[in-house]
Amino acid sequence: MAKTSYTPRLIDHFLEQKIKGLPAIAIDGAKGVGKTSSAKRLANTVIRLDIASEREAVEATPELILVKEPPILMDEWQRLPEVWDYIRRGVDDNNSPGRFLLTGSAHPINANIHSGAGRIVRMRMRPLSLEERQLDTPAVRISELLQGSSVLKKLPASTKVSTYDYLQEILVSGFPGIRSLDYEYAIDQLDGYINNIVDYEFSEQGLMVRKPQILRAWMKSYAAATASTATYETIRDGATPGQTDKPAKKTTIAYRDILNSLWIIDQVEPWIPTTSSFKHLGKTPKHHLVDPALAARLLDVGEDGLSPNSDTLLLGPQKKALMGRLFESLIAQSLQTYAQVNRVQLRHFRSAQGDREVDFIIEKGRTIIAIETKYSGTLSKADYKHLLWLEQQFSDYKVIKVIVNTGMTAYQHPSGTLVIPAALLGA
Repeated sequence: MAKTSYTPRLIDHFLEQKIKGLPAIAIDGAKGVGKTSSAKRLANTVIRLDIASEREAVEATPELILVKEPPILMDEWQRLPEVWDYIRRGVDDNNSPGRFLLTGSAHPINANIHSGAGRIVRMRMRPLSLEERQLDTPAVRISELLQGSSVLKKLPASTKVSTYDYLQEILVSGFPGIRSLDYEYAIDQLDGYINNIVDYEFSEQGLMVRKPQILRAWMKSYAAATASTATYETIRDGATPGQTDKPAKKTTIAYRDILNSLWIIDQVEPWIPTTSSFKHLGKTPKHHLVDPALAARLLDVGEDGLSPNSDTLLLGPQKKALMGRLFESLIAQSLQTYAQVNRVQLRHFRSAQGDREVDFIIEKGRTIIAIETKYSGTLSKADYKHLLWLEQQFSDYKVIKVIVNTGMTAYQHPSGTLVIPAALLGA
Protein backbone atom coordinates (compact mmCIF):
# COMPACT_ATOMS: atom_id res chain seq x y z
CA MET A 1 0.00 0.00 0.00
CA ALA A 2 1.38 3.41 -0.95
CA LYS A 3 2.32 5.71 1.89
CA THR A 4 -0.05 8.66 2.26
CA SER A 5 1.71 11.90 1.44
CA TYR A 6 1.84 14.60 4.08
CA THR A 7 -0.14 17.79 3.49
CA PRO A 8 1.87 20.77 4.78
CA ARG A 9 0.10 22.79 7.45
CA LEU A 10 0.30 26.48 8.21
CA ILE A 11 1.07 25.82 11.86
CA ASP A 12 4.06 23.63 10.96
CA HIS A 13 6.45 26.59 10.79
CA PHE A 14 4.74 28.07 13.85
CA LEU A 15 5.33 24.80 15.73
CA GLU A 16 8.94 24.51 14.54
CA GLN A 17 9.69 27.96 15.92
CA LYS A 18 7.94 27.31 19.23
CA ILE A 19 9.78 24.06 19.90
CA LYS A 20 13.12 25.85 19.63
CA GLY A 21 12.32 27.95 22.68
CA LEU A 22 9.69 26.08 24.70
CA PRO A 23 10.11 22.88 26.75
CA ALA A 24 6.59 21.47 26.22
CA ILE A 25 3.86 22.13 23.67
CA ALA A 26 0.38 20.62 23.63
CA ILE A 27 -1.47 20.46 20.32
CA ASP A 28 -5.23 20.30 20.84
CA GLY A 29 -7.87 19.55 18.26
CA ALA A 30 -10.69 17.29 17.17
CA LYS A 31 -9.95 13.77 16.02
CA GLY A 32 -8.71 13.55 12.47
CA VAL A 33 -7.43 17.13 12.02
CA GLY A 34 -3.82 15.99 11.60
CA LYS A 35 -2.24 16.68 15.01
CA THR A 36 -0.19 13.49 15.16
CA SER A 37 1.07 13.78 11.58
CA SER A 38 2.37 17.30 12.22
CA ALA A 39 3.90 16.48 15.61
CA LYS A 40 5.60 13.27 14.41
CA ARG A 41 7.64 15.29 11.93
CA LEU A 42 9.44 16.92 14.87
CA ALA A 43 9.55 14.03 17.34
CA ASN A 44 12.42 11.60 17.90
CA THR A 45 10.33 9.45 20.25
CA VAL A 46 6.64 8.65 19.83
CA ILE A 47 4.59 7.09 22.61
CA ARG A 48 1.00 6.30 21.62
CA LEU A 49 -1.19 6.25 24.68
CA ASP A 50 -4.19 5.01 22.69
CA ILE A 51 -2.34 1.68 22.43
CA ALA A 52 -2.96 -0.32 25.62
CA SER A 53 0.52 -1.83 25.89
CA GLU A 54 2.26 1.55 25.59
CA ARG A 55 -0.18 3.18 27.97
CA GLU A 56 0.32 0.44 30.57
CA ALA A 57 4.10 0.70 30.30
CA VAL A 58 4.04 4.44 30.97
CA GLU A 59 1.57 4.01 33.80
CA ALA A 60 3.80 1.42 35.46
CA THR A 61 7.11 3.30 35.06
CA PRO A 62 6.46 6.92 34.08
CA GLU A 63 10.05 7.92 34.89
CA LEU A 64 11.18 6.04 31.76
CA ILE A 65 9.71 8.88 29.70
CA LEU A 66 12.53 11.13 30.79
CA VAL A 67 15.29 8.92 29.37
CA LYS A 68 13.80 8.81 25.89
CA GLU A 69 15.31 10.90 23.11
CA PRO A 70 13.57 14.29 22.85
CA PRO A 71 11.43 15.72 21.46
CA ILE A 72 9.13 13.09 22.99
CA LEU A 73 5.62 12.94 21.57
CA MET A 74 2.91 11.74 23.93
CA ASP A 75 0.11 11.00 21.49
CA GLU A 76 -3.50 11.06 22.79
CA TRP A 77 -2.25 12.07 26.22
CA GLN A 78 -5.80 12.30 27.61
CA ARG A 79 -5.90 8.48 27.66
CA LEU A 80 -3.57 8.71 30.68
CA PRO A 81 -4.20 12.17 32.18
CA GLU A 82 -1.51 11.70 34.83
CA VAL A 83 1.04 12.17 32.04
CA TRP A 84 0.18 15.87 31.93
CA ASP A 85 1.24 16.47 35.53
CA TYR A 86 4.26 14.22 35.17
CA ILE A 87 5.51 16.26 32.22
CA ARG A 88 4.72 19.48 34.05
CA ARG A 89 6.92 18.40 36.93
CA GLY A 90 9.59 17.25 34.48
CA VAL A 91 9.64 20.76 33.00
CA ASP A 92 10.00 22.21 36.51
CA ASP A 93 13.16 20.14 36.92
CA ASN A 94 14.53 20.81 33.43
CA ASN A 95 13.04 23.50 31.21
CA SER A 96 15.36 22.96 28.25
CA PRO A 97 13.52 23.68 24.97
CA GLY A 98 12.15 20.96 22.72
CA ARG A 99 11.59 18.24 25.31
CA PHE A 100 7.92 17.32 24.98
CA LEU A 101 5.06 17.38 22.50
CA LEU A 102 1.57 16.33 23.53
CA THR A 103 -1.36 15.75 21.24
CA GLY A 104 -4.91 15.30 22.43
CA SER A 105 -8.33 15.02 20.82
CA ALA A 106 -10.19 15.61 24.07
CA HIS A 107 -9.67 17.47 27.29
CA PRO A 108 -10.49 15.14 30.20
CA ILE A 109 -13.26 17.05 31.97
CA ASN A 110 -13.16 15.26 35.31
CA ALA A 111 -9.41 14.69 35.53
CA ASN A 112 -7.71 16.47 38.42
CA ILE A 113 -4.75 17.95 36.56
CA HIS A 114 -2.84 21.21 36.80
CA SER A 115 -3.47 23.81 34.10
CA GLY A 116 0.16 23.57 32.99
CA ALA A 117 0.43 27.36 32.95
CA GLY A 118 4.03 28.46 32.68
CA ARG A 119 5.23 24.99 31.69
CA ILE A 120 3.10 23.62 28.84
CA VAL A 121 2.05 25.94 26.02
CA ARG A 122 -1.17 24.97 24.28
CA MET A 123 -2.11 25.54 20.65
CA ARG A 124 -5.13 24.43 18.66
CA MET A 125 -5.13 22.68 15.32
CA ARG A 126 -8.13 22.72 13.02
CA PRO A 127 -9.11 20.95 9.78
CA LEU A 128 -7.45 22.11 6.60
CA SER A 129 -7.96 25.77 5.74
CA LEU A 130 -8.65 26.71 2.14
CA GLU A 131 -5.01 27.69 1.65
CA GLU A 132 -3.91 24.30 2.97
CA ARG A 133 -6.33 22.58 0.60
CA GLN A 134 -4.26 24.15 -2.20
CA LEU A 135 -7.21 25.17 -4.35
CA ASP A 136 -5.16 28.08 -5.67
CA THR A 137 -2.25 30.34 -4.72
CA PRO A 138 -3.42 33.21 -2.46
CA ALA A 139 -3.11 36.68 -3.96
CA VAL A 140 -3.84 38.52 -0.70
CA ARG A 141 -2.68 37.47 2.77
CA ILE A 142 -3.86 38.46 6.23
CA SER A 143 -0.22 39.05 7.22
CA GLU A 144 0.19 41.61 4.43
CA LEU A 145 -2.94 43.47 5.44
CA LEU A 146 -1.88 43.58 9.10
CA GLN A 147 1.61 44.80 8.17
CA GLY A 148 0.24 47.55 5.97
CA SER A 149 1.78 46.11 2.81
CA SER A 150 0.17 47.25 -0.40
CA VAL A 151 -1.71 44.43 -2.09
CA LEU A 152 -3.13 46.55 -4.91
CA LYS A 153 -0.17 45.80 -7.18
CA LYS A 154 -1.32 42.15 -7.11
CA LEU A 155 -4.83 43.06 -8.22
CA PRO A 156 -6.77 42.21 -10.19
CA ALA A 157 -6.08 38.51 -9.75
CA SER A 158 -8.12 35.60 -11.03
CA THR A 159 -8.93 32.04 -10.05
CA LYS A 160 -10.67 29.13 -11.71
CA VAL A 161 -12.26 27.98 -8.44
CA SER A 162 -16.03 28.21 -8.90
CA THR A 163 -19.04 28.56 -6.65
CA TYR A 164 -19.71 24.86 -7.15
CA ASP A 165 -16.17 24.05 -6.02
CA TYR A 166 -16.81 25.78 -2.69
CA LEU A 167 -19.97 23.74 -2.31
CA GLN A 168 -17.91 20.60 -2.73
CA GLU A 169 -15.35 21.85 -0.20
CA ILE A 170 -18.10 22.31 2.36
CA LEU A 171 -19.52 18.84 1.78
CA VAL A 172 -16.29 16.78 1.79
CA SER A 173 -14.74 18.60 4.79
CA GLY A 174 -11.27 19.72 5.74
CA PHE A 175 -10.37 16.52 7.60
CA PRO A 176 -7.26 15.29 5.72
CA GLY A 177 -8.16 11.60 5.86
CA ILE A 178 -11.76 12.14 4.74
CA ARG A 179 -11.51 14.68 1.95
CA SER A 180 -9.18 12.45 -0.07
CA LEU A 181 -11.97 9.86 -0.45
CA ASP A 182 -14.55 9.68 -3.19
CA TYR A 183 -17.62 11.74 -2.29
CA GLU A 184 -19.80 8.74 -1.38
CA TYR A 185 -17.19 7.35 1.01
CA ALA A 186 -16.42 10.78 2.47
CA ILE A 187 -20.09 11.09 3.43
CA ASP A 188 -19.96 7.64 5.05
CA GLN A 189 -16.93 8.70 7.07
CA LEU A 190 -18.55 11.95 8.20
CA ASP A 191 -21.67 10.08 9.32
CA GLY A 192 -19.43 7.63 11.16
CA TYR A 193 -17.59 10.53 12.80
CA ILE A 194 -20.87 11.87 14.19
CA ASN A 195 -22.02 8.40 15.25
CA ASN A 196 -18.75 7.88 17.12
CA ILE A 197 -19.24 11.13 19.04
CA VAL A 198 -22.74 10.14 20.13
CA ASP A 199 -22.13 6.45 20.77
CA TYR A 200 -18.64 6.46 22.30
CA GLU A 201 -17.01 9.83 22.87
CA PHE A 202 -19.57 11.14 25.34
CA SER A 203 -19.27 8.07 27.57
CA GLU A 204 -15.47 8.26 27.39
CA GLN A 205 -15.78 11.82 28.66
CA GLY A 206 -17.81 10.58 31.60
CA LEU A 207 -21.36 11.34 30.44
CA MET A 208 -23.65 8.40 29.80
CA VAL A 209 -26.21 9.36 27.16
CA ARG A 210 -29.42 7.54 28.00
CA LYS A 211 -31.37 9.02 25.10
CA PRO A 212 -28.97 9.34 22.16
CA GLN A 213 -31.82 10.52 19.92
CA ILE A 214 -32.13 13.66 22.06
CA LEU A 215 -28.40 14.33 21.83
CA ARG A 216 -28.57 13.93 18.04
CA ALA A 217 -31.55 16.30 17.91
CA TRP A 218 -29.64 18.88 19.95
CA MET A 219 -26.57 18.58 17.72
CA LYS A 220 -28.79 19.01 14.66
CA SER A 221 -30.31 22.09 16.25
CA TYR A 222 -26.84 23.47 16.93
CA ALA A 223 -25.98 22.88 13.26
CA ALA A 224 -29.12 24.81 12.31
CA ALA A 225 -27.72 27.72 14.33
CA THR A 226 -24.44 27.77 12.36
CA ALA A 227 -23.05 31.30 11.84
CA SER A 228 -25.72 32.75 14.11
CA THR A 229 -25.93 34.22 17.59
CA ALA A 230 -28.91 32.09 18.57
CA THR A 231 -29.26 31.68 22.31
CA TYR A 232 -28.75 28.25 23.81
CA GLU A 233 -32.40 28.35 24.88
CA THR A 234 -33.35 28.77 21.22
CA ILE A 235 -31.11 25.85 20.28
CA ARG A 236 -32.67 23.72 23.03
CA ASP A 237 -36.18 24.58 21.81
CA GLY A 238 -35.12 23.85 18.23
CA ALA A 239 -34.13 20.32 19.22
CA THR A 240 -37.73 19.44 20.11
CA PRO A 241 -39.98 21.88 18.22
CA GLY A 242 -43.61 21.78 19.27
CA GLN A 243 -42.94 19.42 22.16
CA THR A 244 -43.39 20.20 25.83
CA ASP A 245 -41.01 17.41 26.90
CA LYS A 246 -37.68 19.15 26.29
CA PRO A 247 -34.23 18.15 27.55
CA ALA A 248 -33.35 19.85 30.81
CA LYS A 249 -31.17 22.95 30.58
CA LYS A 250 -28.56 21.17 32.71
CA THR A 251 -28.48 18.32 30.18
CA THR A 252 -27.94 20.58 27.18
CA ILE A 253 -25.22 22.49 29.02
CA ALA A 254 -23.49 19.15 29.52
CA TYR A 255 -23.83 18.44 25.79
CA ARG A 256 -22.17 21.77 24.99
CA ASP A 257 -19.37 21.24 27.51
CA ILE A 258 -18.55 17.75 26.19
CA LEU A 259 -18.51 18.93 22.57
CA ASN A 260 -16.21 21.75 23.61
CA SER A 261 -13.92 19.29 25.37
CA LEU A 262 -13.82 17.24 22.16
CA TRP A 263 -12.92 20.40 20.20
CA ILE A 264 -16.06 19.94 18.05
CA ILE A 265 -17.48 23.39 18.78
CA ASP A 266 -15.40 26.29 17.46
CA GLN A 267 -17.25 29.50 18.24
CA VAL A 268 -16.22 32.96 17.07
CA GLU A 269 -16.31 35.26 20.08
CA PRO A 270 -17.71 38.82 19.91
CA TRP A 271 -15.42 41.76 19.28
CA ILE A 272 -15.39 44.28 22.10
CA PRO A 273 -13.31 47.28 20.93
CA THR A 274 -11.04 48.54 23.70
CA THR A 275 -11.26 52.16 22.56
CA SER A 276 -14.85 52.14 21.36
CA SER A 277 -17.56 54.64 22.11
CA PHE A 278 -20.13 51.90 21.57
CA LYS A 279 -22.19 51.32 24.67
CA HIS A 280 -24.43 48.56 23.42
CA LEU A 281 -22.70 45.67 21.72
CA GLY A 282 -23.78 42.11 21.20
CA LYS A 283 -21.82 39.82 23.51
CA THR A 284 -23.00 36.47 22.17
CA PRO A 285 -20.57 34.23 20.25
CA LYS A 286 -21.34 33.02 16.75
CA HIS A 287 -21.89 29.29 16.59
CA HIS A 288 -19.70 27.10 14.42
CA LEU A 289 -18.78 23.44 14.41
CA VAL A 290 -15.15 22.56 13.77
CA ASP A 291 -16.04 21.72 10.17
CA PRO A 292 -19.11 22.85 8.20
CA ALA A 293 -19.29 19.37 6.65
CA LEU A 294 -20.43 18.08 10.05
CA ALA A 295 -23.20 20.68 10.10
CA ALA A 296 -24.27 19.63 6.59
CA ARG A 297 -24.42 15.97 7.62
CA LEU A 298 -26.32 16.73 10.83
CA LEU A 299 -28.86 18.65 8.75
CA ASP A 300 -28.90 15.77 6.25
CA VAL A 301 -28.33 17.97 3.25
CA GLY A 302 -26.24 17.42 0.17
CA GLU A 303 -25.96 19.33 -3.07
CA ASP A 304 -29.75 19.54 -3.52
CA GLY A 305 -30.42 20.66 0.04
CA LEU A 306 -27.89 23.45 -0.21
CA SER A 307 -29.70 25.18 -3.04
CA PRO A 308 -30.98 28.74 -2.46
CA ASN A 309 -34.50 27.28 -2.20
CA SER A 310 -33.63 24.90 0.64
CA ASP A 311 -36.41 24.67 3.24
CA THR A 312 -34.07 23.59 6.07
CA LEU A 313 -35.18 25.29 9.29
CA LEU A 314 -32.48 27.66 10.54
CA LEU A 315 -32.11 29.22 13.98
CA GLY A 316 -30.93 32.61 15.14
CA PRO A 317 -31.56 36.23 14.12
CA GLN A 318 -29.20 36.17 11.13
CA LYS A 319 -30.94 36.28 7.76
CA LYS A 320 -28.50 34.32 5.60
CA ALA A 321 -29.75 31.20 3.83
CA LEU A 322 -28.23 27.82 4.66
CA MET A 323 -25.60 27.94 1.92
CA GLY A 324 -24.54 31.43 3.00
CA ARG A 325 -24.19 30.25 6.57
CA LEU A 326 -22.16 27.18 5.70
CA PHE A 327 -19.93 29.25 3.42
CA GLU A 328 -19.39 31.69 6.30
CA SER A 329 -18.50 28.72 8.49
CA LEU A 330 -16.01 27.50 5.88
CA ILE A 331 -14.37 30.94 5.92
CA ALA A 332 -14.42 30.99 9.74
CA GLN A 333 -12.56 27.68 9.76
CA SER A 334 -9.84 29.14 7.53
CA LEU A 335 -9.65 32.52 9.25
CA GLN A 336 -9.21 30.88 12.66
CA THR A 337 -5.97 29.34 11.39
CA TYR A 338 -4.89 32.46 9.51
CA ALA A 339 -5.39 34.54 12.66
CA GLN A 340 -3.57 31.98 14.80
CA VAL A 341 -0.38 31.99 12.74
CA ASN A 342 -0.45 35.81 12.75
CA ARG A 343 -0.83 35.86 16.56
CA VAL A 344 -4.17 37.66 16.50
CA GLN A 345 -7.73 36.73 17.39
CA LEU A 346 -10.74 36.19 15.16
CA ARG A 347 -13.90 37.96 16.33
CA HIS A 348 -17.30 39.04 15.00
CA PHE A 349 -19.17 42.32 15.43
CA ARG A 350 -22.85 42.77 16.19
CA SER A 351 -24.72 45.64 17.74
CA ALA A 352 -27.03 44.76 20.61
CA GLN A 353 -30.05 45.61 18.45
CA GLY A 354 -28.71 43.45 15.61
CA ASP A 355 -29.05 46.23 13.06
CA ARG A 356 -25.29 46.32 12.39
CA GLU A 357 -23.21 43.20 11.82
CA VAL A 358 -19.82 42.33 10.38
CA ASP A 359 -19.05 38.64 9.99
CA PHE A 360 -15.40 38.77 11.10
CA ILE A 361 -13.06 41.23 12.75
CA ILE A 362 -9.29 40.91 13.09
CA GLU A 363 -7.64 43.66 15.13
CA LYS A 364 -3.96 44.40 15.65
CA GLY A 365 -2.86 47.69 17.12
CA ARG A 366 -4.63 50.45 15.21
CA THR A 367 -5.49 48.23 12.26
CA ILE A 368 -8.86 46.54 11.83
CA ILE A 369 -9.60 44.00 9.12
CA ALA A 370 -13.38 43.86 8.73
CA ILE A 371 -14.58 40.89 6.67
CA GLU A 372 -17.97 40.05 5.22
CA THR A 373 -18.75 36.80 3.40
CA LYS A 374 -20.99 36.32 0.38
CA TYR A 375 -21.81 33.01 -1.27
CA SER A 376 -22.05 34.59 -4.68
CA GLY A 377 -19.82 35.88 -7.43
CA THR A 378 -21.79 39.10 -7.74
CA LEU A 379 -22.30 41.81 -5.14
CA SER A 380 -24.90 44.47 -4.52
CA LYS A 381 -24.69 47.87 -2.84
CA ALA A 382 -26.16 46.37 0.32
CA ASP A 383 -23.19 44.02 0.68
CA TYR A 384 -20.89 46.96 1.42
CA LYS A 385 -23.03 49.00 3.79
CA HIS A 386 -21.98 47.52 7.16
CA LEU A 387 -18.29 47.71 6.24
CA LEU A 388 -18.63 51.36 5.22
CA TRP A 389 -20.55 52.13 8.40
CA LEU A 390 -17.86 50.47 10.55
CA GLU A 391 -15.15 52.47 8.79
CA GLN A 392 -16.98 55.69 9.65
CA GLN A 393 -17.27 54.70 13.30
CA PHE A 394 -13.54 54.01 13.58
CA SER A 395 -12.16 56.91 11.60
CA ASP A 396 -9.07 57.03 13.84
CA TYR A 397 -8.20 53.43 12.88
CA LYS A 398 -6.96 51.98 9.66
CA VAL A 399 -9.99 49.94 8.64
CA ILE A 400 -9.35 47.45 5.84
CA LYS A 401 -12.67 46.41 4.32
CA VAL A 402 -12.87 42.95 2.76
CA ILE A 403 -15.64 40.91 1.15
CA VAL A 404 -14.81 37.24 0.68
CA ASN A 405 -16.98 35.72 -2.03
CA THR A 406 -17.15 32.88 -4.52
CA GLY A 407 -16.30 34.95 -7.57
CA MET A 408 -13.32 34.43 -9.84
CA THR A 409 -11.65 37.84 -9.68
CA ALA A 410 -9.98 39.69 -6.82
CA TYR A 411 -10.18 43.47 -7.16
CA GLN A 412 -10.64 46.71 -5.27
CA HIS A 413 -14.15 48.19 -5.38
CA PRO A 414 -14.49 52.00 -5.79
CA SER A 415 -15.48 52.14 -2.09
CA GLY A 416 -11.98 50.92 -1.23
CA THR A 417 -13.29 47.46 -0.31
CA LEU A 418 -11.16 44.49 -1.33
CA VAL A 419 -13.31 41.84 -3.01
CA ILE A 420 -11.43 38.55 -2.73
CA PRO A 421 -12.50 35.07 -3.85
CA ALA A 422 -12.07 32.72 -0.88
CA ALA A 423 -9.41 30.65 -2.65
CA LEU A 424 -7.27 33.76 -3.16
CA LEU A 425 -7.18 34.77 0.53
CA GLY A 426 -4.38 33.28 2.61
CA ALA A 427 -2.61 33.62 5.93
